[in-house]
Amino acid sequence: MLKGKHIVVGISGGIAAYKIPELIRLLIKEGAEVRVTTTRNALQFVTETTLRTLSGHPVYSDVFAAVNEHTTEHISLPEWADLMVVAPATANVLGKMASGIADDALTTTYAACVSLKPVVIAPAMNDKMYENSATRDAFHVLATQGVFLLDCAEGFLACGTEGKGRMQESDALCEACRMALTPQTLAGQRVMITAGPTRESIDPVRFVSNYSSGKMGYAIAQECLRRGADVTLIAGPTEQHVTRIALYSEIKRNLFTLIPVESAEQMYEAASNRWTDADIAILSAAVADFTPEQAAAEKIKKQPGQTQFMLPMTVTTDIAAALGKTKRNQRLIGFALETENAEQNAIKKLRSKNLDLIVLNSLRDSGAGFGCDTNKVTLITADTKKYLPLLSKQEVAARIIDAIESNLLS
Repeated sequence: MLKGKHIVVGISGGIAAYKIPELIRLLIKEGAEVRVTTTRNALQFVTETTLRTLSGHPVYSDVFAAVNEHTTEHISLPEWADLMVVAPATANVLGKMASGIADDALTTTYAACVSLKPVVIAPAMNDKMYENSATRDAFHVLATQGVFLLDCAEGFLACGTEGKGRMQESDALCEACRMALTPQTLAGQRVMITAGPTRESIDPVRFVSNYSSGKMGYAIAQECLRRGADVTLIAGPTEQHVTRIALYSEIKRNLFTLIPVESAEQMYEAASNRWTDADIAILSAAVADFTPEQAAAEKIKKQPGQTQFMLPMTVTTDIAAALGKTKRNQRLIGFALETENAEQNAIKKLRSKNLDLIVLNSLRDSGAGFGCDTNKVTLITADTKKYLPLLSKQEVAARIIDAIESNLLS
């Protein structure tokens, strides 16, 4: 996503500037080329030598410095760049950018860049400065200019207090860069996604479940968010909550809704409620086909001499089939994990559940299936099949969304 991209990193004079070398390192690790511009005060928090060494380029910190590569560096940098990141953006710099004031290397570069290229802004300041009405006005003005404006995070601040004002961490800034560089082809589309396993309770301490990690569904949610969709993720219990959900919530707070569920019935109810307002539903969750008829109120204990345990179970509601029956001018995508007669069974599900596309997984392929970071799938519609090689789940997600957007489903 960032390989080969030219990124200008603009740093203003806040304590969070000490985090920017890590951001530069991550951007370069992903294959981006980075150049740095700063206010003079920024160099009180991070040295020019550090920034020059990490980026491999001179730092643009003085409009009139004799060592500048160009006489109008603030024009040449935006022309070179694919993207500009301003981090940290102090209250002072936010006010300047919102008011069109360009009186130093950073703000002149921003003024020339904002109408040409995508810009990511990551504010950082004291919580009292964050709540200042002038600062709030600056947030509003910048948001209307089409920049990718992150909100401040809450937590411990450098002044010793706790509140809202922390700059987002480097991984969030990198993801914001990816999103800002992704064409917003799903803007205005409401996408509902199911992900992960379900848990069907046996008693207060035991449940029936499966090996789904949720990685495929979360990768799909991430790809949809990158393309500008309004995403609702209905997720069964999985560690992916910890690793990704905070990132999405911070970056796309107005376009991302998480609905955590446990059981197949809870997932069905959540999906049914959201389906009415959805344009696209992608059902990647591994939903239990069966659930215990009744969960015991107390822990079931093994009795002396007992050699068997019978667990009466009943069939759960088929979410894909239920949504397919009420589908209007919507797109419905399902998944099939098969161990035998894979294509035949997937095509049968496609037709019987009124799906537009089914993604066929197979446990027969090494590196695919539950828990892996890679997957090998076949995309099947009523009259086409597309076989994909083993890819990362993020790339598989991109291919699935490409198929939804293309004439494949028209």
